[in-house]
Amino acid sequence: MVLNFVVQLTIDRVRVGCHTYWRPAKNQSIQLLYPRRACIVATVTKAAFNAEYFEQAWQQFETEHFDLVIIGGGSVGAGAALDAATRGLKVAVIEARDFAAGTSSRSSKMFHGGLRYLAMLDFRLVAESLRERELSMATLAPHLVKPLRFIFPLTHRVWERPYMASGFMLYDLMGGAKTVPMQKHLSHRGTKKIAPGLKDDVLVGGVRYFDTLVDDARHTMTVLRTAAEFGAVVRTSTQVVGFEKQGERVVGAGIIDSDTGRRTTVRASVFINATGVWNDEIEKLAGVTGKFTVHTSKGVHIVVPKSCLEAHAALTFVTEKSVLFVIPWGNYWIIGTTDTDWTLNLAEPAATRADIDYILEHINAKVRRPIGYDDIVGVFSGLRPLVEGSSDSTTNLSRNHAVARVAPGFVSVAGGKYTTYRVIGKDVVDKAAEDIPTPVPESVTESTPLLGADGYHALANQVPALAKRLGLREDQVEHLLGRYGSLIFEVLEPAQDNPELLQPLPHAEGYLQAEVVYAVTHEGAVHLEDILHRRLRVAMEYAHRGVDCAETVAELVAPLLGWDDAQTAKEIKVFKDRTEAALAAEKQLTDQKANEIATAVGDSRPDIDTSQDRYP
Repeated sequence: MVLNFVVQLTIDRVRVGCHTYWRPAKNQSIQLLYPRRACIVATVTKAAFNAEYFEQAWQQFETEHFDLVIIGGGSVGAGAALDAATRGLKVAVIEARDFAAGTSSRSSKMFHGGLRYLAMLDFRLVAESLRERELSMATLAPHLVKPLRFIFPLTHRVWERPYMASGFMLYDLMGGAKTVPMQKHLSHRGTKKIAPGLKDDVLVGGVRYFDTLVDDARHTMTVLRTAAEFGAVVRTSTQVVGFEKQGERVVGAGIIDSDTGRRTTVRASVFINATGVWNDEIEKLAGVTGKFTVHTSKGVHIVVPKSCLEAHAALTFVTEKSVLFVIPWGNYWIIGTTDTDWTLNLAEPAATRADIDYILEHINAKVRRPIGYDDIVGVFSGLRPLVEGSSDSTTNLSRNHAVARVAPGFVSVAGGKYTTYRVIGKDVVDKAAEDIPTPVPESVTESTPLLGADGYHALANQVPALAKRLGLREDQVEHLLGRYGSLIFEVLEPAQDNPELLQPLPHAEGYLQAEVVYAVTHEGAVHLEDILHRRLRVAMEYAHRGVDCAETVAELVAPLLGWDDAQTAKEIKVFKDRTEAALAAEKQLTDQKANEIATAVGDSRPDIDTSQDRYP
């Protein structure tokens, strides 16, 4: 007997068997009569970050009292927001610039255990990182966190293989249950078969192991969208300019909309300072003295075409200061990183000629075909927020995170690795719960998949059929699934009325025009830089750094963002000027000179000088 049920939902799409039913109109409820035995997969997306959502968020900041206000929209703030929202807390997230605008979009693009920390005997950090890596890859975000094969070339014949074997064995054992193979030792011939582009005389063999690849900016944004699905109120372009206190307790934060200049005060039981490298500045603004300080270290990566190096796996090399990774990224290699002190502008840690020379020197010592400046299509530079330790060298400072209740109603969190964002979020919410007057449930993020994860594996098995049905190539479908997972249908929905959106973006053919639109309608992009640097990674994947497609992108999104001709022209000019400044900075030999050039050009979001604008 087959029983029929009527289900009424407000949804974006419903899949029944192999058929997809689109929402008739925005926010319109539909009725679907289906048999109990039918296969139903519904993607419900309440959290569409766009201009309308951000306006509503501002109104909520003005009128509502929150359990938690999280300052910072990077990986740590995102992790805390999702943890708190899924515990049933009333949460707000305020980000001065864009989601993952700082450190969280400029990493080595990996969730990994950290071999270098194993060498430092930091077993707890490695074990925790490996566990979180597995959890993200297998359960929380399989569409975003993908297994990646690595080769670690061995250079010494006698002692290195047993030494590294013991290390990799620990690496495997600490990871617990895994969905990737364990280490495998390779001969010289076996290593060269996988990485023929390496010089013959720089290795005697190798070890194959696995870590994971992730688009850091996309992952952070998706964590925040998932938090919003569970009720978090999230907003970019919102800078803290001061704090309100009652006695010693922090009860409010003065905020300014950097795009419009309007101001208000947002109030909460607890404020979480999750600003990373800005930790000390926010504490100073609050008039509190933290229990730790944050040291900043700059890491630079270069991006080159795949043709520069013949290899069929990622590569790991140990340098005198850090680890040099060669990471496959679509049609490119990401090569880095450096590790040097940085004491200048925190928003724009400029890459220099010296940084790039360092990377080229070390990679060219290993590869048969030298890589030169003309090969480089992209460069990006980020800052590591390291909890200050006893060492004077940033290379040896710990990546363990620190959480402290700095004052009543004010908690700071800093340090840690991107891989452990979920654990950091849990720990900081646990600490903040001490200032929340009502009981706070335990964390459930260990079993809460991110948006796009549900149904991803099933869709990945249907790529040929999906490509035929959607009118796309199979590689385009794989690209979309790897960025959006089961939200792929939501991304492509506008193309029903405008088939042109299924065409590649001119001068950045790796992306569809529909992705540009979706970045604005659902992912909270409000400036050209948001789109070309973080929603799409055009600025690091194409030699023109996004300049050649800036006008096309601006024309696509101008009607959606309400830009007139003057605003559109301004956005294009700011983007081009900032790109030109970054390229000029890369030619400088010193941090000081590069910083002067990179910061001489205005941002699309003006930074508020809080030293001259005290609150209230």
